[in-house]
Amino acid sequence: MAAPPQLKAIHHHLRTAQEHEGRDPVVAYYCRLYAMQTGMKIDSKTPECRKFLVKLMDQLEKMKNELSDHESISQEVVGNAHIENYALKMFLYADNEDRSGRFQKNMIKSFYTASLLFDVLSVFGELTDENIQHRKYAKWKAAYIHNCLKNGETPQAGPLGLEGEAYDDEFGAEGGGPSQSPQGPPHSQPSFHGHPTNQPSASNFSNIQIPPGSHAPANTPAEIPPPEAQPVKPVPVPRAMPVVDPSLLNNTQEGDVRLTAEDFTRAQKYCKYAGSALQYEDVGTAVQNLQKALKLITTGKE
Repeated sequence: MAAPPQLKAIHHHLRTAQEHEGRDPVVAYYCRLYAMQTGMKIDSKTPECRKFLVKLMDQLEKMKNELSDHESISQEVVGNAHIENYALKMFLYADNEDRSGRFQKNMIKSFYTASLLFDVLSVFGELTDENIQHRKYAKWKAAYIHNCLKNGETPQAGPLGLEGEAYDDEFGAEGGGPSQSPQGPPHSQPSFHGHPTNQPSASNFSNIQIPPGSHAPANTPAEIPPPEAQPVKPVPVPRAMPVVDPSLLNNTQEGDVRLTAEDFTRAQKYCKYAGSALQYEDVGTAVQNLQKALKLITTGKE
């Protein structure tokens, strides 16, 4: 079911949904939900668009019924955590490959798919500043590395000084990279704001925290190179233990704290995020979210 040309903006989200049909139906469902909501805003009046969106709604309803026993579908809080954690793990995998100088199609697609999944998070509400930053960086990195390899140039590993903020979202038919060059740092001479080439300065994205030893989820939707061409997996580096706020240790509710229904929902959301993070052995994120939940229910404040 191909989208009409007027709905070009959602083509890649629909393709991501199709790729996840058998791998992770929850991801497929929310990608289609995002595509439907976005498509309605773009054009819901012309006959071909209306016909396509009605079919998409029917498909979503069918998926919702089939996946009714999934918490990630029945509870938006859990669904939000599922998509966010999946997007972040894909981002971390691609970023680790990038910073290690292992440039290949698999990591380019992971960067770009992560950016699409950060788009999808908007079905749950406004994106956090951190996710907006990750989305922008992932989209730009995918375009930059693809074009470097296409032009026979060696990409600069890690964050660069980002000169432009316009991106070409039109990726190739197989999701391997953009068909046109994006506006961004020059490919042959990446800009590092006046610093020597071998000592890039901290860019707008250098504060993105990447835990060592990160890896892609088992079902990363990208073409896997043949066994003989696969890079040797790096030995995981022990993670640093996250800092625990001492004020929260052995803490009980302070005085007459009155929690609202919204407070309980937010605290539950943080606990769900922590649970999802532990599924991926992401201790830092789990501790951070548990601390947020504990602070909220003991003080009534975030």
